[in-house]
Amino acid sequence: MDRLFFPRCAKVGSESLMEFMEHLQDINNFKIDVNGVDGQTRRTLNASGQEELAAYIYNMDEGSVYIQHTNWIDFNEFNLPKPIFINLVRDPVERMISWYYYIRNSYRNALFYRKNPLAPIKPTAWFKKSFNDCVRSGDKECQYIPLTVTDAVPNFKRQSIFFCGNEQDCLPFNSPLAVQMAKRRVETEFAVVGTWEETNITLAVLEHYIPHKAGDPFDPFSFAVYQESLMNRNRNNRKPHVDADVRAMVRRNFTHEYDFYYFCKQRLYMQYIALKRTELERLNLYP
Repeated sequence: MDRLFFPRCAKVGSESLMEFMEHLQDINNFKIDVNGVDGQTRRTLNASGQEELAAYIYNMDEGSVYIQHTNWIDFNEFNLPKPIFINLVRDPVERMISWYYYIRNSYRNALFYRKNPLAPIKPTAWFKKSFNDCVRSGDKECQYIPLTVTDAVPNFKRQSIFFCGNEQDCLPFNSPLAVQMAKRRVETEFAVVGTWEETNITLAVLEHYIPHKAGDPFDPFSFAVYQESLMNRNRNNRKPHVDADVRAMVRRNFTHEYDFYYFCKQRLYMQYIALKRTELERLNLYP
């Protein structure tokens, strides 16, 4: 069906892509919905929650774009036509570092405590603790234990779950099975999985691979107009240096998540090369 579904991963630059589409929705005649059924973010949805969301997207106007932090949904299971799926990925360890400092952002916490004035306030030491110290001290917040299902501290460390879906097999962290399921979803269900680390390539592939009747939500020429504001969207400027040995320690527990990340990037590059094949052949750069 002519609906675009962006079940966006956390901390991958999705806010920037979302704002870019918001800039273009009136110009190119398409609508974006980011509020959804109830506006809540959950690690997984049960069957009724999936059906409710699938029906919500199905009932949107043609040419609409739906964006939410949620996982892939099998629309066929509810006898509904599939939307056009897109998403972004990011280096797994960089995502965790970004998340660590994002939740310590003063502006984010000010908004949280304004909405939740009775919530306990974190101690000053928590706000000041560096990612280096958190990892080296064995703090539960910075332990990324493979195959765990229950998290001591919620942190969105499972990038693959946004693609794997809502099944129980998708829950174990850094699981070979969950990652293989996620790869299969990417290959068979997602039109494009880009990365904001390769912004121009991602936009070029999105522009050419999305059969969007209502307009062009990914015009790369328009991106240049908004580039400065988009690159700073939801950006956390407080991100102290993380030592190489700490990165290496964390990376060892993300082996399968990295396998998934590189799979998605390779697929993106293959799509881009396919677009540029004629030009590459002219330059004798295509085998």
